[in-house]
Amino acid sequence: MQPELWYTDEHTDTVRFSMKTTEQIAAKKSAVQQIDILDTIAYGRVLILDGELMITEKDEFIYHEMLSHVAMAVHPHVKNVLVIGGGDGGTVRELVKYRSIESIDLVEVDKDVVVLARKFLPFVSSKLKDRRVSVWFEEGLRYVRGKKSEYDLIIVDSPDPYGPAEGLFTREFYGTCYKALRDDGILINQHESPFYAAHQRSVRDAHRHIVVEFPVSTVYQAHIPSYPSGHWLFGFASKKYHPIGNLDEARWNKLRIPTRYYNTALHRGAFALPTYVQEILKEEEVLRS
Repeated sequence: MQPELWYTDEHTDTVRFSMKTTEQIAAKKSAVQQIDILDTIAYGRVLILDGELMITEKDEFIYHEMLSHVAMAVHPHVKNVLVIGGGDGGTVRELVKYRSIESIDLVEVDKDVVVLARKFLPFVSSKLKDRRVSVWFEEGLRYVRGKKSEYDLIIVDSPDPYGPAEGLFTREFYGTCYKALRDDGILINQHESPFYAAHQRSVRDAHRHIVVEFPVSTVYQAHIPSYPSGHWLFGFASKKYHPIGNLDEARWNKLRIPTRYYNTALHRGAFALPTYVQEILKEEEVLRS
């Protein structure tokens, strides 16, 4: 009788999330990090970086749709997009659904993530070869430093704020993104979970830094079962557009973009935050002032 194989993601020092695994599909020690791809019973194939769960085949669509479509339903003229991180390709897959987008620059620090995703994770990587997509293997902060007023939308699809992604959660980075955006540009970033104290610190730091740089800065939420606590936040920052006041439901719905999670009614609800999250944001805004 073969032993059962389980993968465990440590959500905190005292909370763990485990899934039964059938096979290790790939294992690679890159120049940046350890990359593993597992096949699980409940969540399908999963991508793990340095032991931390990044995406699962079962629920990645929630994460990638909420990263991509919220800004696209607000900004009426997105043509040039920068995606920082996201080497698995899921965010790109959602963005190429828009014919109006002319170019997508994907900046990924680890080439091996892209290589392995293309080979073993076709459900997210299938659109990386779209003619509008350019892939750059570089550290995100270094790449964006050289850009000025080039993008309508920047999406920061980064891992947790340590290791290779640590520089993507600093005030310097957000200020550099501000300069790289056009006068009506939008910045979207994954904001971690507000529920556990260990992750809440990242929420606080990111909001405090972003609100200094952008006249419009808030967060919205989604339910992602495999992520710590299941309650996940995304940052919405803009030079001009308000995420609710400038939401054009009729325009977006007319596009008939296929989605499994996002819709414009949910868009509005995603910005209706729990009281404890509102308090976290207000506390950081007071510190800023």
